[in-house]
Amino acid sequence: MPIPILYCDRSSKELTSRFLQGAREDLTTATNRILPILEDVRTKGDSALYSYTEMFDGIKLNGLTIDPKSIKTNIDPKTKEAFLRAKENIETFHKEQKREAWSKTIDGNRLGVKYTPIPSLAVYAPGGKALYPSSVLMGIIPAKIAGVPRIQLITPPQKEGIPEILIWLAQILEIDRIVTVGGAQGIAACAYGTESVPKSEFIVGPGNAYVAAAKSYLSGQGLIGIDSPAGPSEVCIIADKEANPHWIACDMLSQAEHGEDSSAILLTTDVTLAKRVQEELEIAFVERPKRLAMKQKAIYENSGILVFPSMEDCIWFSNELAPEHLEIQTTDNEAVFSQIEHAGSVFLGAYSPVAMGDYISGTNHILPTARGSRIYSSLGVDTFLKRVTFQEVTKESLETLYPFVKLMSELEGLDEEHGTSVKVRTKGFR
Repeated sequence: MPIPILYCDRSSKELTSRFLQGAREDLTTATNRILPILEDVRTKGDSALYSYTEMFDGIKLNGLTIDPKSIKTNIDPKTKEAFLRAKENIETFHKEQKREAWSKTIDGNRLGVKYTPIPSLAVYAPGGKALYPSSVLMGIIPAKIAGVPRIQLITPPQKEGIPEILIWLAQILEIDRIVTVGGAQGIAACAYGTESVPKSEFIVGPGNAYVAAAKSYLSGQGLIGIDSPAGPSEVCIIADKEANPHWIACDMLSQAEHGEDSSAILLTTDVTLAKRVQEELEIAFVERPKRLAMKQKAIYENSGILVFPSMEDCIWFSNELAPEHLEIQTTDNEAVFSQIEHAGSVFLGAYSPVAMGDYISGTNHILPTARGSRIYSSLGVDTFLKRVTFQEVTKESLETLYPFVKLMSELEGLDEEHGTSVKVRTKGFR
């Protein structure tokens, strides 16, 4: 059962029914299950965290937090080298995003903006098979550059202890503490605060459905800020006849490797390329059978190869899809990129697979999914900055502009106090 090749135009109904639904995970069931957990953590604090950790993780904790500085680590030098190189690249890229305060005289008054960091952050790092230490770099580095003063790492406990790589990363990133609680109860601890776990104003990082549900629910309650509502990982590839079908198949499978609900979509005008990518995927399943069932389900059920009449149609559909990752492998990548309006992160050219951005190039891999890039951006320094506007009005400008304030406040029925608060400052009034 090879991946389907669909011959499409802009009116194809299957585009909407299959690919433009926004594959955001339905968190209704997960939310209903976590609500009692959230309430227990809110009302019982640490005792609820101990109970749920023993229930879900089978671990009886002696404490809920650890100081990473107090633990000696022994990380392989080559692993250190890789992560330090990634750290350097991520820092260099994100430092360019720093914002400076500014002011400008407008109609006689000094108006401006200053930026202040959010007070505190929790970065969630999944445990077990879903260990993503690279996400720790992606979440913490831009926050550090933004000036967030208090950062804690939160991760589920492991029977073998907290993974050494997470402890070492916490050390080199100068994190305050590691909270050894996972799942919805860990998210709740950061949102509400407990006797041992300080409250965080913001939380980022990947997790399972219960983690995602807790983040979304508590964000909706106004208790924490979050990166963006999460869905399955996805890639869209725009390619023409010059693209390498073997490389494209590898890129599609790198997304399928994330999970059976992931998706990989190829957009092309070339039927020959479409058929060759289809063949390369089948060859890869034989040659690289690790996680085979997962990859096949993602490819066969959630992915597709779409053949359009023109490159303009491919670009149109990509903008409709607003993918998390977008690869452009064409004879004129810049021309295609200039027409892209919505994407979490764009990878230009044949030598720019998504995996480079996942690990080492320097851009952030915490990205909006499920068509979220229409309204959300990738995680960055801006994520952790609040914009504070200010104004300093002169006496002369106030008197000049008062007649307009009088008219507008009367129109809105607020002249008695709004209008008066300006009028009393004008000439002739006390």
